Parts: sequence; C-alpha cells; structure tokens
Amino acid sequence: MNSERSSAGFILRVVAITSLVALSMDAMLPALPHIGQSLQVEDPNDLQLVITLFIFGMFFGELFFGPLSDAIGRKNCLLVGVVIYCCGTLLSMFAPSLELLLGGRIIQGVGVSGPKIISRAMVRDQFSGNPMARVFSFILTVFICIPMVAPALGQGIASLWGWRVVFLFLLVVAVCSTAWIMVCQPETLPPEKRTRIRVGPVLRTSLLILSNRSVSCYATTAGLIFGILLLYLSTSQAMFAQIYGKDKSFPLYFAILSTGFGAAALLNSRLVFKYGMHRLCLVALIGLVLLGGFFFFGGEDGVVSFSLFMIGCYTLMFFLGLLFSNLTALAMQPLGGVAGLGASLVSAVSSIVAVAISVSCGRFYDNTLYVLISVLVVGALFSLILLFGAQRKQAETVDRYVL
Repeated sequence: MNSERSSAGFILRVVAITSLVALSMDAMLPALPHIGQSLQVEDPNDLQLVITLFIFGMFFGELFFGPLSDAIGRKNCLLVGVVIYCCGTLLSMFAPSLELLLGGRIIQGVGVSGPKIISRAMVRDQFSGNPMARVFSFILTVFICIPMVAPALGQGIASLWGWRVVFLFLLVVAVCSTAWIMVCQPETLPPEKRTRIRVGPVLRTSLLILSNRSVSCYATTAGLIFGILLLYLSTSQAMFAQIYGKDKSFPLYFAILSTGFGAAALLNSRLVFKYGMHRLCLVALIGLVLLGGFFFFGGEDGVVSFSLFMIGCYTLMFFLGLLFSNLTALAMQPLGGVAGLGASLVSAVSSIVAVAISVSCGRFYDNTLYVLISVLVVGALFSLILLFGAQRKQAETVDRYVL
C-alpha cells in the first residue's frame, strides 16, 4: 500500500514539473492572434515560431542537462533548468518586439528541457522494461489534463488581462511545481552512483549511444512523430479559425481532441503487457498512414467537413498517444546505466527532427489540410521503416560511461 502511494506521489510530482512543457505550448496557442496584433506581425505564419522555436531551444538544453544530472543529481539539475526557464519567461513577458519574444522562447525551451530530461531519467532510475512503459503511460494519462485546460486558460487570461499575463502564469507554475519537487521528492540518483563530467567520456559514450541502431532508430522515429504533433499544434489555431471559423470555441474543441491522447496513454498501460511496445507502435503507424488517406479522399481541395476533421484529429491524437508512450520507453531501454545522458540524446534527436519538420513544412500552410496530410503520411511511412530497422538486431546495453 505504501509502495502504491509512493508511486502515485512520484507520478503526480513528475506530471507537475513536466506540465511546464505542455503549458508553455498549449496555453500560448489562443494568445497567438493577440501577440500578432500587439507586436504588429505582418505574416501570420511567423507566429508559428512562438511554438517551434520553444522546441528548438529544448534541443540545446537537452544536450546539456542529461550529463549534468548524472554528475550533480537529478534535483540539483532540475533547479538549474527552472531558473533558466524563469529568465526566458521574464524576457518574453516584457518583450517589445516579436524578435525579442522569440529569443525569450528559445531561452524558455533551454530551461524547460531540464524538467523534461530529469523526469525521464528519474523514471528510468526506478523502473525498466514494460513497467517503465506503464509508468510513462500513467504520467501521460494525467499529463493529458494539461492540453485539455491550457488553451482555455490561455484564452481567458489573454482576453481579460493580455497575452503578457500568460507568461506570468507560467512563471508561477514553474516556481510552485519546483518547490513541490525539491521538498517532497527524494533524490533518485545517490552520490555514489553519480558520474563526474569529463568531456572525453561524455563524447565517447554519446557516440556509442547514437551508434546503437536501436536507440538511433527509435529516437529518430520519435522525432518524426513529434514533428507531426508539433506541426498540428503550431497550425491548429489557424485551422480552426481560418478554415472552420471556430476561433472562439477553439479551446473547447482542442480539449476534446486532447482526450484521444489521454485515452491512448491509459489504454496503453494495460495493452503493453499483453502485446508489447513494438507491436503497438506498428499498429499505430499503420493507422496514421490510413488516416492520411482518410483526410485526403474524404474532402475536396484539401478540406474535409468539420465533423470529419474532428473525427480524424481525435484518431490522430489517439495514435500519437500510443506512440509517445512506447517510443520513449523503447529508446531508453538499453540505457539503464547512463539514463541521464541517454535521455538527453534521445530527446535532442527527437526535438531537432521535429523542429526541422515543423518549421520547413509549416511555412507552406495555405488554409488547407494538405501540409498536415503530407507530413502525416510521409512521417508515418519513414517511421515504419525505422521501426523495422530497430528490430533487425538485438539492442546492446550501454550500462556505463566509456572511459
């Protein structure tokens, strides 16, 4: 009983601190038109950068925080990340131009990668295999409440007090969730298991991790899938407002679609023991390809009816929920002895792939679904190839730094 209560508390604390990632993206979506008007942004597609450059900043932080957490402990490293995040939040809050706001968003991304990386490493410190996938699923299940309420919060705050107060809200959440972790969460990496940062071993171990076929294939696959999600997020407000005229009700519909992600994560926690992570990923990727065909052939001139759009996007979120739970666990599975560095590299690879997809393809958004359909189908097909490539050879375990 105490073990279950301890696990539940651990999951809630991890959700609280990692909620900064989702809040920093989803709460900003309804605020994008307000930012555009306030800062006199000429090209509406430039507002997508408020989302994508946040992820771009995460790429740099993810390379840094993993080795640092292996050296100084998870909680100390978490504190460093949150301080950086708060600095970026303050810069964004007071930015007089879009350029300075985007600079603040990059700094936010660098900082928030601390909580993101440390939370994954903490899970890997305590779990492995299917139980680890199950914990990730539980975390995602609770975590899905954030996208359900964040757009409504963002819209309400921006409408009542202006978009700058949204950043003040993020600042308060960061401080409170960090305080909870620092006071209540025991350190999962004791001093005797820590590894002093040395450039040579870090670089050699990084090369060993990235040359591991299983890790590199799963990390790249996670990046392709994350790219689909990031493109959807960065264009969702525009799709609802410009294609379907649902700008005021966007937070409600966004929340409804987000439940598909949560339902998949909850279901995955049960299915993973019966069918395994690889098989569930295979089914989800095939489903994404078929979904692309549904969008393409279900409408005219790149637009489907609103009801079909909602059905298709709910299905999209369901499949993405299955994939996120399992791809993370699959990529981390061989990296038990270097969980911090491994989590950094896996997240960095997935983030840079996702940003490249979203930035390059998002510029072609033209008030239709063609861009989303193309990225959906091509990304899923390449992911299938990588998924089979990862299984061609049994993954070798990386259980310590290469000295």
